[in-house]
Amino acid sequence: MGFLSGQLPLETMTVDIDELFNGASSYEVDFGDVKGQESVKRAVTVAAAGGHNIMMIGPPGAGKTMLAQRLATILPPLSLEESLETTCIYSSVGLLGKDKALLATRPVRMPHYSASGPALVGGGTNPRPGELSLAHFGILFLDEFAEFPRHVLEMIRQPLEDGFITVSRAKGTIRFPAQFMLVAAMNPCPCGYFGSDARRCKCTPGQIERYLSKISGPLVDRIDIHIDVPPISFTKLRSRSGQLDSATMKADVVRAGDVQAKRFGDGRVMTNARMTHKQVEKFCKLDSASEMMLKQAMTEFGFSARAHDKICKVARTIADLAGVEDIAPEHIAEAISYRKLDRRL
Repeated sequence: MGFLSGQLPLETMTVDIDELFNGASSYEVDFGDVKGQESVKRAVTVAAAGGHNIMMIGPPGAGKTMLAQRLATILPPLSLEESLETTCIYSSVGLLGKDKALLATRPVRMPHYSASGPALVGGGTNPRPGELSLAHFGILFLDEFAEFPRHVLEMIRQPLEDGFITVSRAKGTIRFPAQFMLVAAMNPCPCGYFGSDARRCKCTPGQIERYLSKISGPLVDRIDIHIDVPPISFTKLRSRSGQLDSATMKADVVRAGDVQAKRFGDGRVMTNARMTHKQVEKFCKLDSASEMMLKQAMTEFGFSARAHDKICKVARTIADLAGVEDIAPEHIAEAISYRKLDRRL
């Protein structure tokens, strides 16, 4: 009040945002800790570069959780606008630490599969953000994906498309931001060893079918990349040779991110995963060979129209990582190879 009335002078305070971010945006984990799994690391790099949702399928102990926990280390750094928006969400629910002025790292939320629908999407008598909003501009990691109740998983379908959650109550309607990257992990069957050479699967075909049917086709459609995570051999587990680390992977991700920023430029769509159908038609043009390959895959595997767009978006990201403007057949082929779960359901 004294300052407003002109009776009390206040000194100007300057905050170095770059220094604040550089001092806080560090991680204790690294992809270099993960032995082998080079093909999975490649898929994770593609997912991070384009902001694509990813599903990892493999037996227990293959490293799915380790990979998911390290994905944040290769994502592009938060911009000031993203940090402010995310900080507001955390501050509103009292989760911003007393020693923190801003969130400098992308949030990673890991709710248990026993979490209720309102805990995930938000709500309550006095509506508050849920896990999806707390993962805004970050990662929502759902481990044991098939163990979540089906009706709970269905609640995340629309936020995956829209990037926000609308909670309606008698007193009014509240919209929470929820633009996150979904990272899911699951076993291939109830016992976890279907298709594994390490141990014999004990599940019947009916049990496997019921297990996979917990995840609906429309939800699978919204996940861009499905990748198998095989068990690690003893030789690779004991190997001391150099592993692909987070710094190397992040350099590729940031370079691809710069390409996307120049491509979209309007500030509304910053990743390939967020492209609209019109933008897919504009930025994902295919040559005749790529067109024929995609047509054959659509016919053979029965991909949906949404899966068609997902394949084109992922192929666009793969081309960006390669540093080329035109999408080539090899980019389409790799993108198609990431639709494994469509063929199992």
